[in-house]
Amino acid sequence: MVCIRMATVNDLLQMQMTNLWCLPENYQMKYYFYHLLSWPQLLWVAEDFDGKIVGYVLAKMEEDAGQMPRHGHITSLAVLRTHRKRGIATALMQRSQLEMHQVFASEYVSLHVRKSNRAAFHLYTQTLKYEINDIEKGYYADGEDAYDMRCVFSKQTPQNKRGCEEGECAVEDDAVVKKVQALSVS
Repeated sequence: MVCIRMATVNDLLQMQMTNLWCLPENYQMKYYFYHLLSWPQLLWVAEDFDGKIVGYVLAKMEEDAGQMPRHGHITSLAVLRTHRKRGIATALMQRSQLEMHQVFASEYVSLHVRKSNRAAFHLYTQTLKYEINDIEKGYYADGEDAYDMRCVFSKQTPQNKRGCEEGECAVEDDAVVKKVQALSVS
């Protein structure tokens, strides 16, 4: 059984450990604190039956006040290998996106993904309906390129819409709640 819930300060160390196990991009603890203090609604964890954090999403709102439209950004998403292929990453992403849209009036969400990360690319393009906005050459510390991806929320006005087709990147309250509830009981 896995429970998707909002992260607390007590989860940060386990989130960092999950990051270290899963990803080559690692962050200092102060970066996790900064996210939690600034955007607590956007940090979500997947907690196993024994209280172990097995996945997380670390997200934020872009801070440039002059940059319009308002949008969120997925900083990091990780799920331990032992818990993959269960819809946990999808549930974490959808929950964070829902909060971006409802709490912060975000019009779209962006993220970066390694060009070589085919599993993540499939999740973002096929399941979550993100589209490539650009390619950032040498984005990662090891020099690998990144896809700059975006997903526009469906309630945005048609003339400002870029990326997802109508309804594809919708932030559906009922759908997210049902998926999260299903994960919590399985």
